[in-house]
Amino acid sequence: MLKTAVLLSGSGRTLQNFIDLSASGKLKTKVTGVISSRKEAYGLKRARNAGITACTINPKDFENIHSFSRAVTSKLSDWNAGLVAMAGFLSFYEIPPKFRNKVMNIHPALLPAFGGQGYYGERVHKAVIEYGCKVSGCTVHFANNKYDHGPIILQKAVNVLESDDTESLANRVFEVEKDLYPKAINLFAEDRLKVTGRRVEREEL
Repeated sequence: MLKTAVLLSGSGRTLQNFIDLSASGKLKTKVTGVISSRKEAYGLKRARNAGITACTINPKDFENIHSFSRAVTSKLSDWNAGLVAMAGFLSFYEIPPKFRNKVMNIHPALLPAFGGQGYYGERVHKAVIEYGCKVSGCTVHFANNKYDHGPIILQKAVNVLESDDTESLANRVFEVEKDLYPKAINLFAEDRLKVTGRRVEREEL
């Protein structure tokens, strides 16, 4: 089974979703390691409660982003990760050639809208509402070495309601994320994703 490592910085809701789906056989991968950029992240506790190896690699402990990224890559290599799933990882990670098109991320908006450095979490939903958008959603993409720039795998839209605030919109988008991210991971596990430039094609079985 495909070994997946998860990178996170916060509560680990996405990780918990992966753990639950894997236990029920609905996720075609096994989370074998978790890296957090913050030692206080609740996601670490979720991982350890599930018997998953977890550690903290804090960028503040390194001279620069290059040495931090090398430490992350070293740990991922130790775990023989075939896929890396970013799940609210708030530190920039320089992806080496060996992990090209093997690192996924989910963004809580329809990229390329409301993406880039500084756009994460509630900041995204606040910007969507303030702009007056009628539609938002989420995007699963392969990460590269630019913020929210890699080839798009899947997207799904969510209507923005007149009554929405950042919390209500965030909650509805997350419900969609819980389905879309595992779907993308399963496609990867089945070797059904072909990347050509910026295009990701899904091969039919």
